[in-house]
Amino acid sequence: MMEVHDGSCCAVAATSDLIGSKWTALIVHDLSEGPRRFTQLEHACHRISPRTLSERLHMLEQEAIVARRSYPESPPRVEYELTQKGRDMLPIIEAMSKFGHSWLIEGDPLDHGSPGAPARVAAAGA
Repeated sequence: MMEVHDGSCCAVAATSDLIGSKWTALIVHDLSEGPRRFTQLEHACHRISPRTLSERLHMLEQEAIVARRSYPESPPRVEYELTQKGRDMLPIIEAMSKFGHSWLIEGDPLDHGSPGAPARVAAAGA
């Protein structure tokens, strides 16, 4: 019988649960370049709804991956940035990027998924 991978006792399953949430890896990747405001993240994550972005940022705050900083200005300014735990995720994100450029995406490795970039799809059994 195969072992069951459970996020409560398997480190790979727990990490997969976290990174596998839609948009999480992209948000962490965007924040790797420095603090961002909500609207900057919204524009960087093409087609994410404001509600979903808000939910993901809240989840990342709860997991201590992202810190939310409010500035007492008018109008109010809020920025999000990676914590040390979030920065420790960057090698995983970089490995995902390297894999994607090697096996899934054609073109310039510095082109971060511009619309219309062709994707390579491996043939079944290849």
